[in-house]
Order: sequence, then C-alpha cells, then structure tokens
Amino acid sequence: MGKLPRPVPWLAAGENFPPLDEAWSHHDPAPGLLAAGAVLDVPTLVQAYSRGIFPWFSLGQPPLWWSPDPRMVLQTRHFKLHRSLRKTLAHFQAQPGCELRFDSSFESVINACANKLRAGQPGTWIVPDMVQAYSNLHRAGHAHSVETWVNGELAGGLYCVNLGGMVFGESMFAHQTDASKIALAALVAFCRAHEIPMIDCQQNTRHLASLGASEISRAEFVTHLARTVGKTAPLWEFKPVYWNQLLTTGMTDLP
Repeated sequence: MGKLPRPVPWLAAGENFPPLDEAWSHHDPAPGLLAAGAVLDVPTLVQAYSRGIFPWFSLGQPPLWWSPDPRMVLQTRHFKLHRSLRKTLAHFQAQPGCELRFDSSFESVINACANKLRAGQPGTWIVPDMVQAYSNLHRAGHAHSVETWVNGELAGGLYCVNLGGMVFGESMFAHQTDASKIALAALVAFCRAHEIPMIDCQQNTRHLASLGASEISRAEFVTHLARTVGKTAPLWEFKPVYWNQLLTTGMTDLP
C-alpha cells in the first residue's frame, strides 16, 4: 500500500499559511495543494499572492490554496509574437472602433471568464465567491482587467493581480477570434514598458507554452517574488506607445 499524503491543514480566518514545502508533491493526489479554509478577503489574498500561493476550488468546496512546483511563468522577454498575431495587432491598431482598455469593466471581464466553456471541465473554478473576492481585490487596487473593445462591445480580455513589480495572470476569454490574445499581448507590452519581467501563469498548458511560457522551480519563483512585490506598482493605464517595443522586438519570425 502506498504512503498516504500528509493531511491538508485547515486554516481559520486570519491564520498564516504553512511553509510552502508542506504542499503536496507530485507523488500525492493533488500536487501543489497547501491548505484549505481561511477566507477570501483582501488581506488574505495579498498575503497569499506575495508568498506564491493562490486559491483554486470548485463550487461546493471550501477555499483550497495552492503553490505548485514547478511554476508556469511567462518571462515577458520570451513572449512569442507569431506572424499571425502580429498581423492581428496591426489590423486592430488601424481599424476604427478597436480599442484597448484597462479596468473599464472589471466585473464584466471576470464574469465572462467565469462563464466561458472549458474543454473537459463540467464547471468553472471562478465560482461566485471568487468573483466577489477578486472584485473586492480590484476595488482595493490589486486586481486589473485588460479589455479588447470592438465597436463599443467587449470582445475579449483577461484579468490579473498586481503586487508591486509582479503580475499574476488569472483567466482570459474571447467573444471574437484572437481578442484574448490581443489582451495578453497588451499586458506583455505594458509589463515591458514598466520593466516587469515576469507574469505568473500558475499552471502549465499547451496554449501558454506556445506563447513562450515555461516552468521554473517554486524556489526560483519565490525568490523572484521577494525581489519584486515590495516595489511601487505601476499606474494601470495603457498607452498606444507601449505597442512599439513589442512590435519591434517580438519574436516575429515564428509562423
């Protein structure tokens, strides 16, 4: 009989998270699971993200807190600007009625992310409690939306968390082709303009890997957090000039 995993600690409201090395390993049923319980208030979320921990759970479950090892991240200098996306961005910039916005409709973005269909998944992890929690985090100035607008309608976007010089990607959606990729490209351009070198992606997916994301160790990720989360956060305002560096230095030799 195999060795049973360590019990998952149950956290009371306000209780500190356990050390990250107590998270379940790849030998356990849910690698990266660190704790359960606590509350989804702003101080708890800020504490969690600053330590490399994030919540992820389904409807009917208590809050579950994760810190996987390795960690999927997008080094902004490694973002793969494929030829097709470069053409899409050029068309988006030139087309009347196309606009990139930050934070003009955060709750619309997070609800669209919650309602999108996911292959192989019967439901969503962005449950109502998560929508409320990140809406509160947005009002506190720590969560932001990147929005692709076409002819006055929200066509796609993403939302993320920002602490100092670190950005944590959460989820994206698209109602029109490539609208979420435009939003991600805008986020990368914004991060480059503000010398933010890394966007946390949490979990490894083929889609993120195709755009340049890769895995690093949890120890390396936490070391990076320690250097960056205490910095002054940027002003979340998108300027068209931010596209310039991305379009001139992006990896455009890719198909």
